Amino acid sequence: MANIKSSKKAIKVIAKKTENNHELKARVKNLIRETDKAIANGDSEKANTLYKDVQKYLDQAVSKGLIKSNTSDRQKSRLSNKVKNMK
Repeated sequence: MANIKSSKKAIKVIAKKTENNHELKARVKNLIRETDKAIANGDSEKANTLYKDVQKYLDQAVSKGLIKSNTSDRQKSRLSNKVKNMK
C-alpha cells in the first residue's frame, strides 16, 4: 500500500478509470451479442438501432484506446453485412 498521499489518490483514480473502461468494453460486447440475437430473430428494426449503438460505443472505445481501430472496423463491417443480408 502506498504511503504518499498523491500515490493513494492515484490508486483510486486508476481503479475508477479501470472500472469505467471495463464497463465500456462490456457494453460493446453485450450490444454485439444483442444485435446478433436480433438478426437471428429477424427483427430488422431492433437490429438497425442496436447496430447504430454498437458503432457509437465502438468509436468511443477506439478514441479511449481500449481497442484498436482495425478491430473496431472489422467488427462494424461484419455486423453491417449481417444486418444488410438479413432481409
